[in-house]
Amino acid sequence: MRAELDFLGLTVKDLSARTGIAQGTLNCYLGVRASMPPADIATKIASALGVTVEFLVTGQKAKKQNRLFDTNVRSTIQILLELGEKDAETMLGIAKVLKKQSGKN
Repeated sequence: MRAELDFLGLTVKDLSARTGIAQGTLNCYLGVRASMPPADIATKIASALGVTVEFLVTGQKAKKQNRLFDTNVRSTIQILLELGEKDAETMLGIAKVLKKQSGKN
């Protein structure tokens, strides 16, 4: 959960606001003796972070999980979102050229 918060640039306070779960409770799940939240709480946290409960618990994506959960893809998307429109269009063009060169349609 900590890695996902860091990736999204969120604080425990932000997650608390998104889920309605007290910051102290969330800190218990993140602390040195990190406890496992009950299923209903894990579901709220996973939903707020945009991941599955399985990913939240294991850090591993599900076998049939959407590829958007792949770390490299997510990092690339984050970078693209931070670019200006012209630079994002340039990157899309580069991606299309690379796709064509790899032979993947």
